[in-house]
Amino acid sequence: MWLYLAALVGLYYLLRWYRERQVVSNLQDKYVFITGCDSGFGNLLASQLDLRGLRVLAACLTEKGAEQLRDQTSDRLETVILDVTKTESISAATQWVKERVGDRGLWGLVNNAGISIPFAPNEWLTKQDFMKILDVNLLGLIEVTLSLLPLVRKARGRVVNISSIMGRVSLLSGGYCISKYGVEAFSDSLRRELCYFGVKVAMIEPGFFNTEVTNSEKISGAIQEAWDQASPEAKEVYGEKFLESTLRVQAQKVYTGARWKD
Repeated sequence: MWLYLAALVGLYYLLRWYRERQVVSNLQDKYVFITGCDSGFGNLLASQLDLRGLRVLAACLTEKGAEQLRDQTSDRLETVILDVTKTESISAATQWVKERVGDRGLWGLVNNAGISIPFAPNEWLTKQDFMKILDVNLLGLIEVTLSLLPLVRKARGRVVNISSIMGRVSLLSGGYCISKYGVEAFSDSLRRELCYFGVKVAMIEPGFFNTEVTNSEKISGAIQEAWDQASPEAKEVYGEKFLESTLRVQAQKVYTGARWKD
């Protein structure tokens, strides 16, 4: 019996060793479209995939971000301006991608664009505050995906959605966690639908990283702005001490983040 068990364990590690050493061939012929490449994960991923020889199509919100990325990468990498909250911008970017990939299709789609503010206790926020985040993190992600799916299916490619650990545990108030829970649900349903076409769907759930999404100074500003617009009833219930305590926590994060960057 022990001999059979040892053989099974050995076979498991042999298969694992074999899979870990599989590499994707012909990277120079594969196109990857990434959203949110002005900074953070999207910017870093675009640079790294470009170094590996892939044909990176990087979507940036601003021309400044696009220009900086082009200066840091090879001539293979191309950029396009994309606002994921605007249908006309998504349509234009989709046509731009089609013109470049042609019959090869899109080997990879990485939905990375995201924001974290407005952020504050729920009772200080308005419906529009929630919608601002949902439009980018969830609805924009969905529309970009649906627009590019025919190209991904043609290449039997993959969709990678950047979620968060806060798509599993709601640690913050406001729309951020709600949007990431939605990304998880959309990705799960998409994975089951597209497996029949040879398309893979994956999620990445980062923790706390020092990016624009977690910029404590901007979050502190959003908290103060939400407090200023809160109703008199909410201000009376929470009180100035609650506000001061919340801002103090954010200030500590600024200090910690500055030390981390140094």
